[in-house]
Amino acid sequence: MSGRSAPAVLPSSLRVWLGLIAALAALVVVVLGVVYADAGRAGRVDARIWAAVEGVGPLWRHVALATDFLGEPVGAATLVVATVTGCLLLRRPRAAVLVVAGVGITVATATLLKHLVGRTIHGDDNLSYPSGHTAFLTALAFAVALLVTGRFGLGRTAGTSLVLAAGLVAGAAMGWAQVALGAHYPTDVLGGWCTALAVTPATAWLVDRTADRLGDRTADAGRRERR
Repeated sequence: MSGRSAPAVLPSSLRVWLGLIAALAALVVVVLGVVYADAGRAGRVDARIWAAVEGVGPLWRHVALATDFLGEPVGAATLVVATVTGCLLLRRPRAAVLVVAGVGITVATATLLKHLVGRTIHGDDNLSYPSGHTAFLTALAFAVALLVTGRFGLGRTAGTSLVLAAGLVAGAAMGWAQVALGAHYPTDVLGGWCTALAVTPATAWLVDRTADRLGDRTADAGRRERR
């Protein structure tokens, strides 16, 4: 199967809206990064949200720890492998590539931003902005939602709504866990969520563009061989 015959991972009907959302998310990431550069304490917004979330009971703490595990190396690898396997079983190779590339580039971007911004929590060695755990789970949910959108041929409104809802639920769940456990400031979580919203659509576009170019080259080579 050539790259062109494989279904696009980023439906054309979603490109404009998701592109605009990605640009806005990137702006939020930059603004928050500038505001909290080299900071080592909670801001006013952070303090208010923290006051409402902190002090969860034992049961909810276990839920937070279980959610946090999904962003740890073992939990994250398990989720990625399971998702890639599902994509391949559904014969969606581009979606499988997006899961790996989208999650990988998003986490790498979050890690780079941590060193550039230099915001810390619980000591100078704990870089916190943006939240890599939140960025990871949001990117994965985003990729899965794009797969579902393409699989069922959802239109612009339904597809965009599904993708954003999936990213919001995943980001909110992991973000709550990070704040409840005291691992991140709330604005770190927002930064991680926006990092995924900015990087994943761009990665999806890049996956489609690369696959299409490879498909064109393969088709051209095939035509030359038949001459």
